[in-house]
Amino acid sequence: MTLRWEAFLDRVRERGEYDAPEDAERAARVVLALLGAHLVGQVRADLAARLPEAMALVLLNPLQAAEPLTPERFVRATAAWIDGATETTALWDIGAVLSTVADAASGELMDRVLFQLPPGYDLLFGRPGAGHRP
Repeated sequence: MTLRWEAFLDRVRERGEYDAPEDAERAARVVLALLGAHLVGQVRADLAARLPEAMALVLLNPLQAAEPLTPERFVRATAAWIDGATETTALWDIGAVLSTVADAASGELMDRVLFQLPPGYDLLFGRPGAGHRP
């Protein structure tokens, strides 16, 4: 089931404890643009299908990544794209957005998403231990 725009942003705003909806939207756009650069094929399309249209388009038209970012570098990249962010606040932003994305996806889809990402992203999604390769 696809989340509606308002429901998606409300969840991100609540989890990120943002004062303004614009702050939640900014975090969501940056995090999803960076995430989209790391996912390919049907996995990216299936995840996008679970998101509101505007967020799906961000995921499907990602920032370009020369190589997969480790979770630590993903946090640093997020901080670099959000004005005034630090690695600590970026980690908070990532958690608010990716936990909302994980809730929108099924367990099986999250396993496929995490399989495409470097080890450690399960923690960024708030799903420790999920998607580990056997």
